[in-house]
Amino acid sequence: MKNTKQQLVLDQTDKKLVLFQPLKTVVIPNKGWVNTMRTALKMSLRQLGNRMNFSAQNIKQIEEREVNGTISINSLREVANAMDMQLVYGFVSKHESLEQMIEKRAKVLATEIVMRTNNTMTLEDQQNSKERIEKAIEQKTNEIKSEMPKYLWD
Repeated sequence: MKNTKQQLVLDQTDKKLVLFQPLKTVVIPNKGWVNTMRTALKMSLRQLGNRMNFSAQNIKQIEEREVNGTISINSLREVANAMDMQLVYGFVSKHESLEQMIEKRAKVLATEIVMRTNNTMTLEDQQNSKERIEKAIEQKTNEIKSEMPKYLWD
C-alpha cells in the first residue's frame, strides 16, 4: 500500500512539476538556445569563446551538439554561466499530475490482468458480463495504484 511518505513525495514532486507546465508550449529554436541567446545578445562566436577560454570553432561545435541533442548538461551550464545566465532544466509531464500518470498505467495493467483471466474463463465457458469485467478492472486498478508494485513500470 502507498505509504504516507510515498504520497508526500508524489505530492511534493507534483507541486514542483506544475511550475513547468506553462513551458509545454515553448518551442525550441531551430538553431538551439545557445545560438539564439548568443545572437540575441549580439555576441560573436569569438566573444563567447573568449569568455569560456575556447576557440570560436569550439563554440560552433557546442551549438551543433545542442542542435543534435548530444550536448551535456554541464556544457550547457558552462555556456549559460559565460553568458551571465543560469541553466534551468526539468521534466514537463504529459499528464495533469503524477497521480494521473500512475492511474493510467495501473488501468492498462489492470485491464491486461483482468482480460487474461477473462479469456481463460471464456475458454472454460465461464465468461463474465461486461459490467463485471469493468468492475474487476476498476478494482484491480485501485489495488495497483495503492500498492504501487515493482512491476508497475515493466
